[in-house]
Order: sequence, then structure tokens, then C-alpha cells
Amino acid sequence: MIQMKQPEDAPHAFQTAWNNHDMQSFGALFHEDATFVNRFGHYVRGVGEIVKLHAPIHATIYSDSILENELIDVVAISDDAAVMHFWSRLAVGEAHPAGPHAVDTVILAVLTRQATEWRIKALENVTLTNPRTGEAVLRAGRDS
Repeated sequence: MIQMKQPEDAPHAFQTAWNNHDMQSFGALFHEDATFVNRFGHYVRGVGEIVKLHAPIHATIYSDSILENELIDVVAISDDAAVMHFWSRLAVGEAHPAGPHAVDTVILAVLTRQATEWRIKALENVTLTNPRTGEAVLRAGRDS
């Protein structure tokens, strides 16, 4: 399992679990009662539901996907709580019905510490889109 010793570990831990398509490790990043909103606005509560949301897509359309995360900032709320933002680029391959392509999102996560380990309490993922057309856009200055 991937351990998060500080909030800044979350983007890499999330990326590692995703890229290994390891739903047990992915679920372990979250508190049991965590909430998750995916990039399509689907809300689930509880680590079991978070894994249930992700397991089928990792077995099919995202089975060859690669995620690359980049920390934007961490704001401490207390010694045991923090709000974090990070960029996330999802590159999907041939397994996706639309074929290979990339999607950029920004993730907002609330993390809390229990004992010495940090876990995600809430996470929301937002796809970058053109507000006039609704088309997905990639962040400027990034390799496509």
C-alpha cells in the first residue's frame, strides 16, 4: 500500500495507484467515509463506492491509461487537515472507444491525518473545458 506521510504525497500516491490500476491501493488513499466527485459530476460516498466507480473503467476503457499529476498548492487548515489542488493529465490508449487522447483536469482534495498517515476525505475532479463550446481543452504549456 502507498502511504501518505504528508499532504503533498497525495498527487503522486493517486497517480501511482491509478497507473498500476490497483484498486485496493487506490481505495486505501481514502477515509472509509470519503466522498468523490468524478469529472462527469458523479458523486459517491464511501471507499467501497469509490472503488466500485473506478474498478470497471480500469478493467476496460482505462485499462491502458496513464495519469500524470502535478501539485498546485496545499493550504493547511490545521495540523491535521489540508486543502489541496493538483493538475491531472489522463492519457488514454487504444482501449478507449474514442481512441488515444488526453484530458486535463484540476483536482480539489481535502485530506486529514489520523495518527501518522494522511488520507483523502473528499475529492472533486473537474475537466478543463472551453466555456463557450464545452469542448475539452488541454492546459497551455504542456506537451500533448
